[in-house]
Amino acid sequence: MTIPVFWGESWTAALANHLWQSTVVVAVMWLLALALRKNYARVRYWVWFAASVKFLLPFSLLVGAGEWLRTQLAAPSDPQPMVVAAIGEVAQPFPQGESFGTAGVAAIAHGADPLATILVIVWSCGLLFVVYRWARAWWGVRTALRTAEPIEVAADVPVFSTTAPIEPGIFGVFRPVLLLPDGILARLTPTQFKAILTHELEHIRRRDNLTFAIHMIVEALFWFHPVVWWIGARLIDERERACDEAVVQACGEAQAYAEGILNVCKFYVELPLECVSGVTGSDLKRRIVRILTGRVTQKVNLSKKLLLGAAGVTALALPVIVGLVYTGRGLAQSQTGEAVAKLPEYEVVSIKPEKSDSSSLTLVKFPTDGLSIIGFPLRMLLPNVFRVANKQLLGEPGWADTDRFDIEAKVAAEDVPKLNSIKPNPRWAMLLPVLEDRFGLKFHHEARDLTQYVLVVSKGGLKMKEAIPGDTYPNGIKGPDGKSGSGLIRAGRGELTAQAVPISTLVGVLSFRFGSPVLDKTGLTGKYDFDLKWSPDEMEGPMLPMLRSPDRVHPGIDSPAPPAAAGPSIFTALEEQLGLKLESHKEPTDVIVIDHIEQPSPN
Repeated sequence: MTIPVFWGESWTAALANHLWQSTVVVAVMWLLALALRKNYARVRYWVWFAASVKFLLPFSLLVGAGEWLRTQLAAPSDPQPMVVAAIGEVAQPFPQGESFGTAGVAAIAHGADPLATILVIVWSCGLLFVVYRWARAWWGVRTALRTAEPIEVAADVPVFSTTAPIEPGIFGVFRPVLLLPDGILARLTPTQFKAILTHELEHIRRRDNLTFAIHMIVEALFWFHPVVWWIGARLIDERERACDEAVVQACGEAQAYAEGILNVCKFYVELPLECVSGVTGSDLKRRIVRILTGRVTQKVNLSKKLLLGAAGVTALALPVIVGLVYTGRGLAQSQTGEAVAKLPEYEVVSIKPEKSDSSSLTLVKFPTDGLSIIGFPLRMLLPNVFRVANKQLLGEPGWADTDRFDIEAKVAAEDVPKLNSIKPNPRWAMLLPVLEDRFGLKFHHEARDLTQYVLVVSKGGLKMKEAIPGDTYPNGIKGPDGKSGSGLIRAGRGELTAQAVPISTLVGVLSFRFGSPVLDKTGLTGKYDFDLKWSPDEMEGPMLPMLRSPDRVHPGIDSPAPPAAAGPSIFTALEEQLGLKLESHKEPTDVIVIDHIEQPSPN
């Protein structure tokens, strides 16, 4: 099963996505309630309750359910319809920035890490305050019930009389009881009392205490969002109006019922807990006017029933359809910010085991019509395809380190302009279907706590020299063609030398060095020359371990190790020699688990 990548995203981004998606649903439900304003209140109540429940049901769960169902049905990977692709964009997290070995959301999470901690503390305090306020109110009603006396009243539930000056109300969710204040029979006429009793029993029939208790959970979890409190007010208004409509239909004594409500308000106080259904909730003046004017309430006609049904089916079915149609390929590519519908496919792909007389260096070229790779082991190929660091890949076979391949992949001539117009470069991500087809790749995503690094400029300032176009290359590095040039880097055990390379190249090398995501937070946009030396760990191999063949010696890569303790650690060296600093932290990170991969099928 391939789990959607947004299950592994940072909690701050996941929360932000869930909130805006739920708010959009609330807006749609408001429009539905507006269209149903002349119909029975009980219909609008369930519309608002659905809006509340949406806060407990992220779209990502429904998309994941569809993805699971797709894998169970083993549906073929057909091209995605345009509508489904658009819905997929809505269900996805905010666009993620490009950074080697990690998603942009992780950068957001780290950048706001102290703020995120503060927000968690504030949210926890708010949650505790809300729960405390409700617990205190519940305890007050519970105390009144413990001291109450059972009385004989013709009702479907136990009835108790309390000395507490509270209005009549239904207490309890699964085993409700009716709590009446002492003396209420003397203050209401039999007709008035019958109407009030009918109102309370209607709350039980509708299970209002249960549904509002569910909404109270939403209010407690999302207390900071004003929309959930607005939904709560709408629920109370519609439930009381629904009970009023039921009383008037059952008893037909609108005048006596309205007078009974006013007498209850005159002698008793409102119940302190919203999930204890009383008789005086909502806007009392508007309720009395509606009861006395006897406005005609329409039944829901066929067209509105179809509208409600279509809205419900759409809300539940579309995210599941997205999960059914989105393949693991689409999810992996969406992680790098490349929409499946926008990527061309390689028309011709050649995969060959590396020959013994091939180049001693591992090379990659980006011709205009595709991708050319020489001597790549699978351990190096997969991180580039998925745009993750080594530690974010689990389950590779043993031959992933030793077997090396030459890959030539080209798109059709008509796709060349499209290929070169897509930013960032999509050539690596386009290899995913090739790996699935030729290597039998199967994988899934998980969220695990991993160490992540952030590269920033140290307090002492930048110490690297920015490369200037036209300058000679100071470090004397030469490419495979024997010529010196920009964008070249030489790495060895305990040393790293570069000329005219961007910070992204250093970030990539450091990601390989640590096997963990490294985020670029330097803000540097130029190209730099530098010479970095440090004292390697005893177990440390070459700086670029995947740029070497195990049976060869590569000049400039397999450099002899410097003497023990000849220099500072790599962290100190970065700060002292380059003016850069690496900060580390642990947080939930999306990792890719390889379920199956095999030697490639022949060409």
